Amino acid sequence: DTYECRPHLPGEIRAALLGRTLTAAHRRGKSMWCETSDGGPDLGIHLGMSGRILISAPTSAKGPGEVVEGGDYAGPPTGRPDLDVWFRFTLAFADGGALRLLDKRRLGRVRLDPDLSALGPDAQAVTRADFRARVGRGTAPLKARLLDQSVLAGVGNLLADQALWQSRLSPRRPAGELTKAELDRLHDELGAAIGDAIANGGVHTGSVVAYRKAGQHCPRCGAEMACATVGGRTTWWCPAEQR
Repeated sequence: DTYECRPHLPGEIRAALLGRTLTAAHRRGKSMWCETSDGGPDLGIHLGMSGRILISAPTSAKGPGEVVEGGDYAGPPTGRPDLDVWFRFTLAFADGGALRLLDKRRLGRVRLDPDLSALGPDAQAVTRADFRARVGRGTAPLKARLLDQSVLAGVGNLLADQALWQSRLSPRRPAGELTKAELDRLHDELGAAIGDAIANGGVHTGSVVAYRKAGQHCPRCGAEMACATVGGRTTWWCPAEQR
């Protein structure tokens, strides 16, 4: 897909990868990349907002191998042949397996040697001290700081709301006003929220996410949830506990 694979010209990615082996896989925030053999380029993959990666196991005498799926939880079944138009990138392996990117909305990206220099440290791996230095400064709303990928890589809208709710911190509070104890608590709760999301299948499984709707109430104290735009994103919080 020429839009998904921009700025590469048709055939450029194929020519760079043909005959090579994927030797390692890495992730920082929402960006992923694979190293390739013989000094080849890194293959960068970003899922965008709704992309999914499907890995097909090698074919055998019994037919096509099992498909392992990862990425966004929403979307149609992937076994329908009429959905092939939504596969924006396919990497075929010599054993008959494949890696494919399903992305109906075309918000993902595939590129060679992706530039990650603008990304902050991974939100799951950042230390307490680095977290304090990066997040706990300035007058921007706390949620806006969390969403800034140059500050931390990997925090999206739902994850930010979940971590702030777990920490009992207001998303509208100026980031530089937080105390050391509050920043450490937010660091730990963000890590816990990421761990839960990975274990349970995505950030949509967060304990407060289902209550991010009009008329819903905080599952912890029962107060009606509040809503506003913070950092350019629709934000929900408990006005009783996240003052």
